[in-house]
Amino acid sequence: MAEALKSPSEGRVTLRNVSWETYERLLEEDPGRSAPRFFYDRGVLEIVSPSFEHEQIVGVIASLIEEMAVEMEIDVVGAGSTTFNREDLLRGFEPDVSFYFSENASRVRGKRRIDLDAGDPPPDLVVEVDITSPSASKLPIYAHLGVAEVWRHDGARLTILGLVRQDAEEEGYYAEIPESSFLAPASVESLTRFVEEGLTSGRPAWTRRVREWARELRRNH
Repeated sequence: MAEALKSPSEGRVTLRNVSWETYERLLEEDPGRSAPRFFYDRGVLEIVSPSFEHEQIVGVIASLIEEMAVEMEIDVVGAGSTTFNREDLLRGFEPDVSFYFSENASRVRGKRRIDLDAGDPPPDLVVEVDITSPSASKLPIYAHLGVAEVWRHDGARLTILGLVRQDAEEEGYYAEIPESSFLAPASVESLTRFVEEGLTSGRPAWTRRVREWARELRRNH
């Protein structure tokens, strides 16, 4: 029998002893939903309902990444909060927002759905916003499914985590890194500042500043 642990302030409910079949059935009931979001790890299901503040931060970070990629002439495909899972690993997640870059962007462009079980690549970059509760418990899910980079924002500061593996067969773990491997040489400090400005500034002026900064990074890199 499933056991529930509820966190009202977070808009989170954790269920234990949930079968893969039940998880899949929940996904199939409303495949077009944007919320709640599901995270599954070998019988543990976390259901997350994001707040307005949470979604504002996610929106700014997503815009920041897309604007930078275009100005830095880096191919990008936004995958939003697509459901990513693998039955053989009994793990799955729906990120706040996610992206494919360069070669992987070409591999998934034009697809109607992503199927990791069929060999599609996981997203290169996943964004997680956790204002009052860390997403550390989700990192093993991302690592097992092969997400190369995770951007975490706690409502005040951005942290970038890179997947570390000794070999292709190793599960791997995440270590904090000073800049994104996909949008180098943008530093964590600069990215954090632009997220803060994006939450308080008018979008047209903020977008112009981001584009100018990204063009400058490309010229000097």
